[in-house]
Amino acid sequence: MHIKTLTALALASLVSAQTYTDCDPTKKTCPNDKALGKEIINIDFTKGENSFFKNMVGTTLQYDNKLGAIYTIKKETDAPTVASSRYIFFGQVDVTVRAAFGKGVVTSFVLQSDDLDEIDWEWIGSDSAQVQTNYFSKGCTEVYNRGGFSAVANPQNEFHTYTIKWTPTQLDWIIDGTVVRTLKASEVSGCSGFPQTPMQIKLGTWVAGRKDAAQGTIEWAGGLTDFSQGPFNGYYQSIKIQDYMGGDGTTGPKDATEYQYGDKSGTWQSVKVLQGTSTDNVDTTTNAPSKTGTAASTATTLSTVPASSASSAADSSVSSLPIDSTLTNNNDTSSTGGNVVTGGAGKLAMSIASLGAALFAGAMLL
Repeated sequence: MHIKTLTALALASLVSAQTYTDCDPTKKTCPNDKALGKEIINIDFTKGENSFFKNMVGTTLQYDNKLGAIYTIKKETDAPTVASSRYIFFGQVDVTVRAAFGKGVVTSFVLQSDDLDEIDWEWIGSDSAQVQTNYFSKGCTEVYNRGGFSAVANPQNEFHTYTIKWTPTQLDWIIDGTVVRTLKASEVSGCSGFPQTPMQIKLGTWVAGRKDAAQGTIEWAGGLTDFSQGPFNGYYQSIKIQDYMGGDGTTGPKDATEYQYGDKSGTWQSVKVLQGTSTDNVDTTTNAPSKTGTAASTATTLSTVPASSASSAADSSVSSLPIDSTLTNNNDTSSTGGNVVTGGAGKLAMSIASLGAALFAGAMLL
């Protein structure tokens, strides 16, 4: 049992972060991220679809008046995933979820930023006693010391509330109100650095136990998925989202419209918190481009500037749909001789990669 636990820990640590972003603000000028701001989002999925989340390509969800949103896996290429239409810049997210059953089936609740910072909760369908946590800084996969396990009772049969509480100084993973893991910004650096840039929220279910997956990935996920035992359903019942807007929940701006990277450092201190109204059209000749609009009035920021002073250059592609990390930048191997893809966008995209580039080209703008 001890050897088995150590092996599982080793596999969980050999993870790959999101390796693709449409526009990395640490490399070039990118569209601003639309902020959630002072609004607190409370969504009850038992009441049906909510426009705050957008279905990613290939996703069709059903809704149950008791269980909530149903994420169904019937075949290897299924990867139902939704992404938030706005970003948080530190904050708290509470998700009540019942993970999907199934060897090789993974349920994921992920925060991801444009410069590849990431915070994860992950459930393996065949593991009825624990949940996995992870984080990444700037997509770095050179070290593998970030993954962790936390005990939870019967996550595939019972709903639990899983929380990410994220401030500039500390990150807490919380189950049913109890902190199960804490990461302090002062205690990590470099490749294992603290995630600190505005993030989008993604909820999904995907297949790691694919026949074409690397052996390490299959072992991490508990083995090949037996689809004769399906369909495999994960249930997201509700979510609550609060944006700290660059503060810690008690300090910071009173509201935010957009988040703008002030330079290419990728530090939270460099991110500008823009305030003002958002319009439907983007005027790149006078204002900073936005994924959904442009801040139109004077802005209060972490380093106060008017919104009109924002840079106008932007990449024309603003979709944050991920690309399979196994196809882009994943050359690390585990002791079992295979790549392990479990982090964020790479993992969520893994099971839809075979749908082809045409589907990605048709992805909606977030």
